[in-house]
Amino acid sequence: MMSVDEVGTTISVTNRLEKFRDAINSYSGEFKGSAGDNAFMLFESAVDAVTFAVEMQKILADENEGLPDDEKVWFRFGINLGEVLVSGDEITGESINIAARIEAFAAPGQVCISGAAYDHVCNKLKYGYEYLGGQDFKNIGRTIDVFQVHENPTTAAMTPGLRRNLENSAEFKERPIANQSIVVLPFGFQGSDQDDQWFADGLTEDVTTNLSRFQEFFVIARGSANMFSDRSKSPAQAARELGVRYAVDGTVRKAGSRIRITLQLLDALQDRTIWGDQYNRNVEDIFDLQDEITQIIVSATAARIEATERERMRLLPPANLMAYGFVLKGHRHVLKYTQPEVRQARDLYEHAIGSDARYARAYAAKSRTFNLDWRYDWAEKPEIALDDALSFAREAIDLDESDARGFGELGFAHLYRKEHDAAINAYDRALKLNPNDADLMSDMADALAHMGRSEEAVELLHKAMRLNPFYPDQYIWHLGGAYFNLKRYEEAINTIQKMQNPTEGRRILAASYGHLGKLKEARAQAELVRQAHPNFSVDRWASVQPDKFEEDVQHFLDGLKRAGL
Repeated sequence: MMSVDEVGTTISVTNRLEKFRDAINSYSGEFKGSAGDNAFMLFESAVDAVTFAVEMQKILADENEGLPDDEKVWFRFGINLGEVLVSGDEITGESINIAARIEAFAAPGQVCISGAAYDHVCNKLKYGYEYLGGQDFKNIGRTIDVFQVHENPTTAAMTPGLRRNLENSAEFKERPIANQSIVVLPFGFQGSDQDDQWFADGLTEDVTTNLSRFQEFFVIARGSANMFSDRSKSPAQAARELGVRYAVDGTVRKAGSRIRITLQLLDALQDRTIWGDQYNRNVEDIFDLQDEITQIIVSATAARIEATERERMRLLPPANLMAYGFVLKGHRHVLKYTQPEVRQARDLYEHAIGSDARYARAYAAKSRTFNLDWRYDWAEKPEIALDDALSFAREAIDLDESDARGFGELGFAHLYRKEHDAAINAYDRALKLNPNDADLMSDMADALAHMGRSEEAVELLHKAMRLNPFYPDQYIWHLGGAYFNLKRYEEAINTIQKMQNPTEGRRILAASYGHLGKLKEARAQAELVRQAHPNFSVDRWASVQPDKFEEDVQHFLDGLKRAGL
């Protein structure tokens, strides 16, 4: 912006910094100064600092609404909790240096905080938190844990991410490594137009999906594989950390209508390359190439799969690359789980359908956007959103009965319409088609728990966590709910407390403490539920819960009422 319009950019930045000055006193903060587009602020508490940053980002988003991309002004916030050194007007100290490093690490529009700040605020604010890992910043003598703050805790629970201290847990270290376990790492992209990154994303996703459909394989979920997209660790290191034997790694280069794909398959246990190759093809050949790569990987890992079985596992490609590109671009938006991003994803899925009216994956993807509208109360008419989710899922299945995604969306829609048998039938079909889809397992486990089959739900969730070791908080949320249904209240409490932010699990905490007779703890959790959801109503929640049996609903409501809700 500055190189195009120096005066206009300076005015825009200055106006926004003035908004910070005007608002900061309301958050026990002090504006200590600014230089150019930077500002330095001190707060009396981490709670006030994080709240201020999130509220300011909301204001900045409103200011950017409707502006062309090259006129939007975004700020990054870095927050740390610690002591500072004051000498006259000068304020220094390592705590400030850490905050500055975190700010530089954050992406535009993000609020990132240190582990010290997270430990202080995670149980006091209604936001969601995504662990971004331990970072080794320049001139800081120790590793700093960094978390991104999400305004919406519910959608943050859907976001896959690293899990703090997971690698030190006995459960993580002692995982068995299956012979035919594999991870497809995110393929790197090399090209002049970064908008074509979707070619690499698409190849990664589809090779993962193709392999996942084989019962004989144990395939790490794409969400966990994405944690290694920065390529700071070798493929063999990534495979060992994920607890699998094999890793597929590659790069995609696109120039005009030609693509060059370089791939290698590594055995992490023996630390050797089994196979490597380079493909030079026309872009239009990408679907045939995906099938060819899948067959080579299957053969190289000595899987006993007949050719007829490999043929049956082929995905139906779209009629044209344009539809494929729209869907993949949509996926990049929908996985951010915010209302504007989901709306943008839906627009892209609609473009895909317009480009190829028989592309099943586009219908399944569009169904998911309506499911999210219903789940997070974004729809003006929730019952219509659920009907639309059901309709598009059915359309996807009609077009391609071999794709698990349509059946997964169908299962979710049926569950919340309280059509329980239809929901389980749909999830069963989905997992038969893709037995390695961890997110499908988590969703099906939730459905089982709402049908009085919580023991099965617990078993399925543990399998999902193994396939997706960097699982989102939603898995833990579902597991805590299953333990509660089984009246294993201590396990429910211990499970929910492992969430990066237990905001959406506090109802389970309140009810569990209530049933244990720990009324002080129960009422404390109930108060936090009210803070996050000021209009919370036990009766309304009872109407939303998709439990099949009335006694399960009453069991939960009884716990909530004992907690004072």
